[in-house]
Amino acid sequence: MSGRIGLFGGTFDPVHNGHISIAQSFLQSDLIDELWVLLTPYPPHKTREYQTPYEIRLEMLEKAFSGISNLSIKTIENELPKPSYSVQTIRYLKKHLPDNTYFYCMGEDSLAKFHTWKYYEEILDECELLVAQRPGETHENVEDKILQRTHFVDHTPLDVSSSGIREKVATGISITDRVPEEVVKVIEKEQLYS
Repeated sequence: MSGRIGLFGGTFDPVHNGHISIAQSFLQSDLIDELWVLLTPYPPHKTREYQTPYEIRLEMLEKAFSGISNLSIKTIENELPKPSYSVQTIRYLKKHLPDNTYFYCMGEDSLAKFHTWKYYEEILDECELLVAQRPGETHENVEDKILQRTHFVDHTPLDVSSSGIREKVATGISITDRVPEEVVKVIEKEQLYS
C-alpha cells in the first residue's frame, strides 16, 4: 500500500491543543492521506536540563490524539541511533517503506528557522515540506530553495506553547483550556512540571 504520509515530529512536553489543531489542519489539507506523529526522544537542538520521560510523553500523545482518523503515533525515533536527526528518520522510512511519499510537517515558526537545522538541505533532498501557515505571514526571510520545496496549509494557530504550559503548572495556574482533559490527568498523576 502506498500513500502520502505527513511526518510531524516533536518532543511534545507536553502535547497541547495547538498540536491537535495543527495536526487537523495537515490532515484537512488533502495533500496527505495519513499523519504520523513522531515522538522525539531527546532532540539534539534543545538544551533543557530536565525532560519528561519518553514513556510518559508517549502516554500523553496517545491520549491527546485518540479518535483522530488517519493519525498514528510512531516511536521510530526512539529506536534509531541517537542523537535523533529528522533526516535519518526520513531516510529510514524511505528505505523500509519506499512506496510512500513523505512530507515533513511543521508550523510557520519552524519554517523561519529551518535553515538553521542540521542537515536541512538533505531533508529537502529527501522530501517536501508541509507548513501550517499563519494568517498574514510573509516568507521574505525564507530561502528560495526552501520555498520551492514547501506546500502551505491553511491554519489558524492557537496561542499556546509547551513551555508556557510548564510555567503555568509550576506557578499553579490552570491549563484546562490549553490541554486535553486526559493529558491534564496524566500531568497531575505524574506531578509533572511542578
